[in-house]
Amino acid sequence: MYKVTVGLEIHIELNTKSKMFCSCLNDSDEKEPNKNVCPICLAHPGVLPVINKEAVERVVKTGLALNCSIAKHSFFERKNYFYPDLPKGYQISQYQAPLCQNGYLDLPGLGKRIRIERIHLEEDTGSLHHPEKAAYSLVDFNRSGVPLMELVTEPDIASAQETREFVKELQLILRYLGVSDANMEKGEMRVEVNVSLRPEEQKEFGTKVEVKNLNSIKSVEKSIEFEIARQTAVLEKGEKIIQETRGWHDTKEITFSQRSKEQAHDYRYFPEPDLPPLDIQDDFLQEIQTEIVELPHQKRNRFAKEYHLSERENELYINQRGLSDYFEKVVSELRQWMSEKYGASIKEEEHQKLIKLASNYIATDLQALLKEKGVEFAEEKFLVTPENFAEFLSLIYTGEISSKIAKMVILEMFEKGGDPSQIIEDNGWQMVSDTDEIEKAAQEVIAANPKAMTDYQAGKQASLQFLIGQVMAKMKGRAKPETVSDILKRILI
Repeated sequence: MYKVTVGLEIHIELNTKSKMFCSCLNDSDEKEPNKNVCPICLAHPGVLPVINKEAVERVVKTGLALNCSIAKHSFFERKNYFYPDLPKGYQISQYQAPLCQNGYLDLPGLGKRIRIERIHLEEDTGSLHHPEKAAYSLVDFNRSGVPLMELVTEPDIASAQETREFVKELQLILRYLGVSDANMEKGEMRVEVNVSLRPEEQKEFGTKVEVKNLNSIKSVEKSIEFEIARQTAVLEKGEKIIQETRGWHDTKEITFSQRSKEQAHDYRYFPEPDLPPLDIQDDFLQEIQTEIVELPHQKRNRFAKEYHLSERENELYINQRGLSDYFEKVVSELRQWMSEKYGASIKEEEHQKLIKLASNYIATDLQALLKEKGVEFAEEKFLVTPENFAEFLSLIYTGEISSKIAKMVILEMFEKGGDPSQIIEDNGWQMVSDTDEIEKAAQEVIAANPKAMTDYQAGKQASLQFLIGQVMAKMKGRAKPETVSDILKRILI
C-alpha cells in the first residue's frame, strides 16, 4: 500500500479593471486577438511598469480571508525563462517575499485543515493557439500582463476527493470576496497538482509529478486518480518515479509527459529594478479587513442554525450567493407581510414553517424554471421582487390559492413580473368559496366514476383521494382540497 500526497499550485486571474502593470483593459471575454495590448504588456524597449494597487488589495483580501500572515515588506522579482507567449523573456513575479504566507483553509464536511504555504502576485502570460494541421502557432497577448495570483498549498492533501473539495471551497471564497470570477473554463482559475506516492512506513515524501493547467474540477480529480494508478503501477514493477511535468488529455483522461521539472534556481530570480518595494501599513490592512464579507463557512454555519434547512437546500444557497441573498430577503418580507396581515408578531414555530415554504418554492419551482430557460439566477435581472415573492407565498400559506394555481402564478410572475394578487384577479384564478358550485362538480365526478364511489364505500380510502383529484381538476385548482374532501364524504355516506 502507498500513501498519497498532493500539493496544489493554483493560478487565479484577478478581475481588476486594468492589467497588472499597465492601463490596458483586463477582459477575459475578449475574443479579438491582441486587442487589449500596449507597449508595456508587449515589452517594447524603454517602457516602465506601474503597480496596480487594486490587484495588491485583492491579494491581501484573499490572504486575510484564508488566515494568512501579510508581509509588511514585499517586492517583485524577475523570473527568467523563455516561452513564446512571454514577450519580455521574463515574468514579473514574487519569490522571496510573497504578500501572504502561512494560512489555511478548513474543508467543510471532511474535518480537515489544508495549510497554505504562500499567495503571491505576478503577471499572466499570453496564450498560444495551435491551428489544426498547421505548421505554426499563434500568440494572443490579450492575457499578457493580467494580474495573476498564485496560491501554493502545503502537501497536506491525501486524495482526489480532498483536492476536489479544496478547489470547490476556494473557488467559492474567491467569488464571495469578489476578487475573481474564478471560471475555470475561461482560464480564470488554473490548477496544477503535484502528486507523489510512498510506502506507508516511509516518512520521506516520494518523487512528485506535476500535472499542469487543469481547467475543470473534474479534470483535477480525474488527473489525480490517473496519476495514483500510474505511479502505483510503476512502483509495483520496482521502477522509480521520474520527477517531471505532465499534461492532461481531457478526452482520453490520461496524463502525458511534457518535460523534466524545473527547480527554483533555474529561473534566476532577482529583484525587479523598475518597481519599488511594497510597504504594507496597518491602516491599509484594517481597511481591507472591513471589506471582507461573510464567508461560505460562516454562512453555512449561520444558515444551519437560523433556517434549519436540508443539507441540499443549504448548499444550494451557499454555492449561489445571489440566490441566498434573495432567499433571505424573501423570508424577511414574508415575515413582515404575515405580521401586517394578522396584526401580530409571528411565532417562531410558524416562522419556521414560512421559511420551509419559501425554500421549497425557491429550491424547486424557481430552480426548475431557471433550468428550463437555461439561465442562472441574477436578482438584478429577475422580474419577481422579494416583496412579490413573499406575497405569493403568503397566499399559498393562508390557502387563498391552491398548489395548482400557485404553479400558474409563479410561471406568470417569472415571465412577466407583477403583483401576484393582480395576476390572480386578471386571470380569474380566485378560489371558489361557493360550496354549491363545488358540490355540483363533485356530483358530476361521482356520476362519471361509480366504481370509485363503490370502492370508497367498501373502505378503500385511496378512492377518495382519486375523487378529490378529479374534482380539483374539474374546478381547475380553484377549490380547497379540504373543502372538496368534506363535500365528497358527505355525499358518499
